[in-house]
Amino acid sequence: MRLTTKGRFAVTAMLDLALRGGKNPVTLAGISERQDISLSYLEQLFSRLRRHELVESVRGPGGGYYLAKTLGNISVADIIRAVDEPIDSTHCGGKENCHDEHRCLTHDLWMGLNAHIYDYLDNVTLATLVAKQDECKEKVMQDRRTPKMTLAA
Repeated sequence: MRLTTKGRFAVTAMLDLALRGGKNPVTLAGISERQDISLSYLEQLFSRLRRHELVESVRGPGGGYYLAKTLGNISVADIIRAVDEPIDSTHCGGKENCHDEHRCLTHDLWMGLNAHIYDYLDNVTLATLVAKQDECKEKVMQDRRTPKMTLAA
């Protein structure tokens, strides 16, 4: 089971948008440059994200994208589903035809794993990811040097 670049890039781009969003729309060109994702690929992803009402766009000079919902109301699973990225650990895509057109012995195991993955991703929101980024920045900003020992005279 693996998540392809479509899902990874969509989540990365949405987090970039969440971190920079505010009063002004964020351009795809800016996201492309910061995250090293092809602009044409981002255009395809954002078209799907817009259709699923996760982002809204503003055309013209000063245009770009902004989140259509609050950070806490957009989960990673929402983003992945919007770009049609299946997360499936079965060999059959859930069709139960993986072993000579029959269900394999471990089908329920892999379907259970799929459910756990989606439960986890449903509970991770952009708000969670933004808070984690803020926490990381604070750790980087802290002075971690140990105080110098002074000898008493």
